[in-house]
Amino acid sequence: MGAVWWRAAIIMGCSGLAGGFAGAALATHLPGAGLKIAFGVATLAAGIRMLISTPVEVDEEPEDKPWLWAAWAVPVGIVTGLLGIGGGVLMVPVMVLVLKFKMHRAVATSLAFIMIASVGGIVGYIVNGLGVPNLPPYSIGYVNLLSWALLAVTSVGMAQVGAITAHRLPARQLRYVFVGVMFYVGLRMLGAFG
Repeated sequence: MGAVWWRAAIIMGCSGLAGGFAGAALATHLPGAGLKIAFGVATLAAGIRMLISTPVEVDEEPEDKPWLWAAWAVPVGIVTGLLGIGGGVLMVPVMVLVLKFKMHRAVATSLAFIMIASVGGIVGYIVNGLGVPNLPPYSIGYVNLLSWALLAVTSVGMAQVGAITAHRLPARQLRYVFVGVMFYVGLRMLGAFG
């Protein structure tokens, strides 16, 4: 639907890829319970920030500043690689609140960012998990290919439904849906729903 700003996505994605690898490498040396709590807190904090901030009304395109995009993408990549958060949880608030993207453009461009940046995290988890004993069958390092395949098959179709739905919602409603999902995921990771 033309909402992805590919130049921004590619620059941020490549910067985030390096950060994602570093975050994944760090995560493999930290306790899982702590990472789960950090994931929940980060998601809730981003949701609260999106909820209480004044919505940005942007009538024009954000400034074309590759250095600024890269400067934000590297730390977001590190956190996403470290916590396994899809980049949208952090990148959408950065794009909307800091980089002044329109909500629909931020959501779409963050998906393209994730597509590129997640490669760094994937490679980091594979490399750092090679030779680790007692991993489930069909694993390469910490990446389980069976789980990946099942998630990929179901996600591709549903992503299309999500994109169509997102474009039918006004930006304000889309923002509230995004915040609601962030709250649910954050609270669930913190154990609020058993």
